[in-house]
Amino acid sequence: MLTVHSFSFNPFQENTYIVWDETKSCVIIDPGCYDEAERVELSNFIANKKLKPQHLLNTHCHLDHVFGNKFVANTYKLGLEMNEKDLTVLYSLVQVGRMYNLHVEESPDPINLLEEGHQILFGNSVLDIVFTPGHSPGSICFISHADKFIIGGDVLFQESIGRTDLPGGHHETLLRSIRTKLFTLGDEYKVYSGHGNPTTIGHEKRFNPFLQ
Repeated sequence: MLTVHSFSFNPFQENTYIVWDETKSCVIIDPGCYDEAERVELSNFIANKKLKPQHLLNTHCHLDHVFGNKFVANTYKLGLEMNEKDLTVLYSLVQVGRMYNLHVEESPDPINLLEEGHQILFGNSVLDIVFTPGHSPGSICFISHADKFIIGGDVLFQESIGRTDLPGGHHETLLRSIRTKLFTLGDEYKVYSGHGNPTTIGHEKRFNPFLQ
């Protein structure tokens, strides 16, 4: 059984996730830790829980989701794993950071380009990958069918959806991704979003104003 823990990091209040199972093997998804205090919070949690990081994963590469990529990669000797279509976003981080007057360290290059149908294996567990573009060109979601949850970055929020006015965003593509890749899952699937509170597929089918 998988356990999910979230941190709210950086000026954008981004949700960083650590997911682990009974073996203590874990994955780190969208490390948004921006300053030293947030980096310490993340690493202390991992140490106190005696977790063993196995994968560094990005749902997408907007700067608030990748502030901590370099720290996590260096600290735990992990290579970045992401979708190829977000490489342009990844390589624009420093420039975008200047627009927000934020210091951004360049992210390491990916060692593994994830596509729909790939799986992330760690401990006794598996996360399946679906391709859900629209918020960014290479947005992906990580799904546990055994534990019925989705870690979806900025694709779907509680009664909202990801913004599509950033470079590479496309509103109709995002709606199609949600309807064809996420709404085909059971209503009980929990959605862990990139910002804000968790929700469920069933709740969003009924109440999300963008998808009625």
